[in-house]
Amino acid sequence: MEILQIVGLALVVTILTVLLRQQRPELAVQISIAFGALVFILMIGKISAVVDVMSELTERANVNVFYISTILKIIGVAYIAEFGAQVCRDAGEGAVAAKVEFAAKIIVMMLAVPIIVAILESLIRLLP
Repeated sequence: MEILQIVGLALVVTILTVLLRQQRPELAVQISIAFGALVFILMIGKISAVVDVMSELTERANVNVFYISTILKIIGVAYIAEFGAQVCRDAGEGAVAAKVEFAAKIIVMMLAVPIIVAILESLIRLLP
């Protein structure tokens, strides 16, 4: 049960950062970032397994790889932006976090355009 280990470690990190935040706030932010990076590293194997399954399903369904890779990029942008925004909020920079989220939304929109175009073209072909 990896989630129990992660939650247990998260509780320890939270208590530690709350105690350090008043006297050494820069250290509290660094510990928070290190914990986030550790969780990300622990999850890389699971993310890789999901990508492998998606790739296999894409090949079986004979779906263009471009669309699946774009969807995976969108998911990656969302997760990375969320992580970055949370780090900014932990450091007390809510305005910077909002800018990170704004940039991520624009990037997601740009990545989604080819998929939207393909869907619309498919719909147009279906119409008489």
